[in-house]
Amino acid sequence: MFLNVRLNNAALLSIHALQTALRKVGDYNIRRCEDKDLPSVIDINMAALPEHYSDYFFESILKELPEAFIVAEIDGKIVGYIMCKIEFGFSNFRKLGFVKKGHVVSVAVLEEHRGKGLGKALMLEGINGVIQRKADEIYLEVRVSNTGAIKMYEKLRFETKSRLKSYYRDGEDAYLMALELS
Repeated sequence: MFLNVRLNNAALLSIHALQTALRKVGDYNIRRCEDKDLPSVIDINMAALPEHYSDYFFESILKELPEAFIVAEIDGKIVGYIMCKIEFGFSNFRKLGFVKKGHVVSVAVLEEHRGKGLGKALMLEGINGVIQRKADEIYLEVRVSNTGAIKMYEKLRFETKSRLKSYYRDGEDAYLMALELS
């Protein structure tokens, strides 16, 4: 015997969110980014970060590594994201080593949604996505003035490997931070 149940749009959205959520942080869903999310992700990038990329760049990263392009949403609104890619290059941990590594290209949370654990959740799911691709390590660049982010990365066991002079367009230095995965 089958039940004939009609679901309203809110119930359908709720079921969809539960099916796609990688994790919950309070009322927020952390899930993989979809094509339809890219305009919101680009808006967050424009609002939260001084470094901007072309629409095509976001599209190509999503196609290249969808398991490490993650969004945070609440009530169907995207409020944060992380996007990573895979590269091959010299290890940040071994003197002579050419490795497969993840690169956190960009991570951002809208200001009014910060301090709720979304950045950490996005980082953890981004790292998980990179691990699925069998990367040996993951790295990122962070402004030396971004002490909140630096503290979060250190709690996630990232190590500062070098200081990149005048890395950003405005002349600010960056720390290159890395985490060994293998």
